[in-house]
Amino acid sequence: MAGYEYVSPEQLAGFDKYKYSAVDTNPLSLYVMHPFWNTIVKVFPTWLAPNLITFSGFLLVVFNFLLMAYFDPDFYASAPGHKHVPDWVWIVVGILNFVAYTLDGVDGKQARRTNSSTPLGELFDHGLDSWSCVYFVVTVYSIFGRGSTGVSVFVLYLLLWVVLFSFILSHWEKYNTGILFLPWGYDISQVTISFVYIVTAVVGVEAWYEPFLFNFLYRDLFTTMIIGCALCVTLPMSLLNFFRSYKNNTLKLNSVYEAMVPLFSPCLLFILSTAWILWSPSDILELHPRVFYFMVGTAFANSTCQLIVCQMSSTRLVNLGVPSYVESILLYTLTTAFTLAHIHYGVRVVKQLSSHFQIYPFSLRKPNSD
Repeated sequence: MAGYEYVSPEQLAGFDKYKYSAVDTNPLSLYVMHPFWNTIVKVFPTWLAPNLITFSGFLLVVFNFLLMAYFDPDFYASAPGHKHVPDWVWIVVGILNFVAYTLDGVDGKQARRTNSSTPLGELFDHGLDSWSCVYFVVTVYSIFGRGSTGVSVFVLYLLLWVVLFSFILSHWEKYNTGILFLPWGYDISQVTISFVYIVTAVVGVEAWYEPFLFNFLYRDLFTTMIIGCALCVTLPMSLLNFFRSYKNNTLKLNSVYEAMVPLFSPCLLFILSTAWILWSPSDILELHPRVFYFMVGTAFANSTCQLIVCQMSSTRLVNLGVPSYVESILLYTLTTAFTLAHIHYGVRVVKQLSSHFQIYPFSLRKPNSD
């Protein structure tokens, strides 16, 4: 198991022919963030490997998740009558979130600046992005929590899936069209989230108890923005890009079935996890919401990474009643298994591609350069 090769010889051969192709039309990204990142990247020394920048940003996202888990383990800290998260924590989380977003924006620029762009770098970047989805969503949930003025854990579960499906849509597009259309929602959400964290530190979580407009609460604004962005921006643009490719006869696949295969695994995961919640004897989501979110997000990330490997290598993607304590054990066991399996998958794929391209993943030196 330790030496299992996840990437087939056919896929490795496909990586040799891979050329990065992406389109970014977001005004915020084009006119604000890219000029900012172009300035920031000049601060980094040319010996700094792009993958190390990518991984550092990911670790900051994980740190925010763990920090908030410590101060708000059950998502009640923002509720009236409960001990709130200290103001300095919101400031730290807000700053680190923006720094992580910035590092995610400059890693590719560092790769081009040092002439070290490789398919491994793109896979590493997008693979970690797929896992970051759950960390972003669950961390920001603590702003409102699940008290009387907050959002229920089941609503947050559904919102998490809205974000996950929004993420995979971009890679579904690329799997079918060969072009990665960067979603508008990502840049807007990252800037907004970082700003809201800082505002929370200044005004306190009590400010979110008040109505935003008439009887429309801030928690309702939170859910409306996530759903609205997915339904009114992400989904229509994905379908439009897919239709344009179909109209121009540039789709990579010839059948509806093959085109939809990448969505089968996420949909199955959604169905199974939702069924578990709805028929849980011990109301598992209420008992262990943070762990359940993490399990779902990690399983989703593994499925997405396999899709990314297939799209980059131009290969096809083939795709009981129990006591409450037993169900809790099952949740933690699956979470641990999914996490270890995903980490093992990532390490082995990085090692395979590093060996294939004869590079060190976290260094600009070549293996035989000494």
